[in-house]
Order: sequence, then structure tokens, then C-alpha cells
Amino acid sequence: MRKKNQIKIGIDARFFGPKQKGLGRYVQKLVENLEKVNSTNKFVIFLRKENWDEYQPANPNFKKVLADYKWYSLKEQIFMPFKIQKAGIDLMHFPHFNVPVFYFKPFIITIHDLILKKFPTSRASTLSPFLYSLKNLAYKIVIFSAVKRAKKIIVVSNYTKKDILKYFRVRKEKIKVIYEGVSLGAAPRVLGAAPKEYLLYVGNAYPHKNLERLILAFNKLVKDSQMDLQLILVGEIDYFYKRIQNQFSNSKQIIFTDFVSDKELFTLYKNASVYVFPSLCEGFGLPPLEAMAYGIPVVCSNSSCLPEILGKAAVYFNPENIDDMAKKIKQVLEDKNLQKKLIEQGFKRIKKYDWLKTAQETMDIYLSVV
Repeated sequence: MRKKNQIKIGIDARFFGPKQKGLGRYVQKLVENLEKVNSTNKFVIFLRKENWDEYQPANPNFKKVLADYKWYSLKEQIFMPFKIQKAGIDLMHFPHFNVPVFYFKPFIITIHDLILKKFPTSRASTLSPFLYSLKNLAYKIVIFSAVKRAKKIIVVSNYTKKDILKYFRVRKEKIKVIYEGVSLGAAPRVLGAAPKEYLLYVGNAYPHKNLERLILAFNKLVKDSQMDLQLILVGEIDYFYKRIQNQFSNSKQIIFTDFVSDKELFTLYKNASVYVFPSLCEGFGLPPLEAMAYGIPVVCSNSSCLPEILGKAAVYFNPENIDDMAKKIKQVLEDKNLQKKLIEQGFKRIKKYDWLKTAQETMDIYLSVV
């Protein structure tokens, strides 16, 4: 039985866990830290079968409910509202845009970016052009409905807030910027510890991630400077990674790792010379911050939110200019003083982003709308 003034909050955590990339990390860290800041309210965490065992509640006010509906599916749209209603939820948090259009009770959403709206290309999908156009239409309907009906919209950067104000009719007071946090590295990297220098990228291979240009810039750098260098791309080998592998199958200096464990990822971070992030568009940009937490100098695209999030702790390049990308990477590789400065700035920068603060500010939003 619920106590007086106690509310029941639901979180759509079907993306929970590291296999779901950045969104999965956000959901996981948000839930884990909400457990630490919440003492009175009840939480229901909706999960799929595939991530059911990944979350074990540590707070007695948190419980799991199975909602095994695939993301962006018709089942999600039809059955998720009934599942939420059955759980007796007072306020629902959808940490993505995919809110069922027939869910009519109070909810808030987190919008990380508008990449699908700004980069509507069939290259970002495995579907045929016709099916992709239908999917894109469905996306527009769902996100428009979610933005219009949400009690509050959480965004992870001022950049995304400006995008929402640009593309949707919404009051700016309805939007709240809450930055994501950074999980600190287990131990800083030691300069010069690696037997062979390598550049590191961690993330997916969707077209907006700009990995083709990164590889071209890397090949140019190796050819022009004669450096004994490798490029390691960390990410599950899916359709998009396979496409890049086929495109650059001749290069023996490029390593595709597939999905790696946290322990393996730590080793890759610890020994990397430079972390490179060539993305054309991001809502927050968590990977380069995580690299900073491991004490790795970061060379990064100057696009979208990245200068806002990373500040002076990175060297920036034009992501559409292969020559500039290669030049900036070379500059950091050759300048030990610059590396040291970037590492120091990185450690300072990550102190701005804390998952516990993210959870507390999100909790404040919940309480403000109920």
C-alpha cells in the first residue's frame, strides 16, 4: 500500500545496459543513481528479456516489470500503454522519443538529439528506401506527439534544446537541460606505456559517426608521416561496421574489435595514444568524456554540441575536412606537452558531469510535475 504523498514513477528501461550503446548507458546510470537519491517514492523499471538479468534493484522501492516489446515496433505502440496502466504508474519517464501515441497519462521524455530529423538518410538503415520512408514518417509522428504531450522535456545539452526550439512549437520553459554524467576510469593511463601507438574510437558506425572520413584521415596520416600506427575501432560488428570493413578491407593497420567486455575496454583505453571522435552530430558526446576519465588526450570534431560539452579539453578539427583531421591528430601525437595539457584539462572537465547530479536533477523534474 502506498503512503500518502508517495508517487509511483515508471521508467522505460528497455534500452538498459552497455549493449544498447549511449542510450543504454544513460538509462543504466540514471536508474542506478536514482536508487541512491530516492528514499520515499516507488519506481517501476520496465525491461526486456534480454536485459532482465542486467538490472538487480538495490533499493527496496524499485521493482522490475517485464515489457518485452521491441523498440520502435507496433507491439510497443499497442501493448506498452496497457503494461504501464497495469503497474499503476502516476508518472512515466520515457528516456527516448518513442512514446506510444495512445499513452495518455502524465509523462516526461528525454530527447538526446534530433539526428534522425537532421540526417534523414536511408544509409542509416538496413531497410529498403520505401520502407525507410515509412519508418521516417512514423518517427516524425511519434516524436511530434511526444514533444507536444510531454509534461517536461529533458535534453542533454543546450545544443539539443536549441534544435527542439527550432523544429517544434514548444515553450522553452518546458525544456530542461540536464547533462549526463561520466563514470571515472579505474586508473589513469601512463604516457608511453603502449608497445605500439594506436588511435582509439569507441562507439557505433552509423553514418553520422563519420568513420569513413576518420579512416581516410588515418590512412593519409600514416602515408604522409610514415608512423607505425594503428587505428582501433571498438563496437559490435553490425550491418554498419560490416559495410565499413568491406570498404576498407585492404588496411591491416585498422582493427575492428567487435563488442568487448568492460575489462577489455579498460585495457584498450589505458594503452591508447589518442582518442578520436569524428562525429558530425551528437546530442551530448559521452565517449570522449569517458576517454578523458582514463587520461587520454582527445582530438574531436568541432560539430554540434561537442565544443559545449568538452570545452578546452580537446583539440578540434573540421569533421568534413580529411586533411584537417589528419593534421590535428598528428599535432597531438607529436606534442607531448600538448598531450599533458589535454589530459590535465580533461580531468578538470569531467568533474562538471556527475551521474548522481543527473539523477537528482531528474528526480526534481519528476516531483515538479506530479
